[in-house]
Amino acid sequence: MTRVDPATVPARPWFERDVHDVARDLLGAFVTRRSPLGDVTLRITEVEAYDGERDPGSHAFRGLSQRNRAMYGEAGRLYVYRHLGLHHCVNVVCAPEGRASAVLLRAGEVTDGVELARSRRLAKGRCDTDRQIARGPARLAVALDLDLDEYGADLVDPAGAIVVHLPAPDAGGAGREPAEVRTGPRVGVSGAGGDGALFPWRYWLADEPTVSDYRAVRARTR
Repeated sequence: MTRVDPATVPARPWFERDVHDVARDLLGAFVTRRSPLGDVTLRITEVEAYDGERDPGSHAFRGLSQRNRAMYGEAGRLYVYRHLGLHHCVNVVCAPEGRASAVLLRAGEVTDGVELARSRRLAKGRCDTDRQIARGPARLAVALDLDLDEYGADLVDPAGAIVVHLPAPDAGGAGREPAEVRTGPRVGVSGAGGDGALFPWRYWLADEPTVSDYRAVRARTR
């Protein structure tokens, strides 16, 4: 089992912050997924913020439903949904309980368990290069073997099946130099929520090859 240093696992209050602060701070963080077949760890390189009932692009814009109930629950858990009946997307719930917001994990670089992650992707379709393994939210979910069975999973247990952890400090005790973060419109969000001038709520690490390409919106509502 992949060992995760408990000191690098944020406590729940870390996730209870504003969705944009959590989104930015998740960039460069890691997700480790443990399974009987092996463990996979990826470094998060791209995310999108969704701010609940204040956000026309959010699943929670119209209030609580059976589908989005996890967004209203405890921070530091997974909100997983099935998109168009085809694939799954994985979100990290944040903000205090009762205030729905979540960060969509859009892309990542697999840093451990590459062969297992690649085999999962190849079982679902093409995967031409390793940079494509988790490049896009559906691919990321497949690489980590996450679906609706993980709805509401806790992310703050260092020994859990799914855990978010931050980069370890450098040997000298100083934190890592922050990477450049860029922002832009969210992908595939229609209506007002897709307006990049009003909602430039996609965040990514500059010059990262695993970051997904921006695609023009299709008429749909998240």
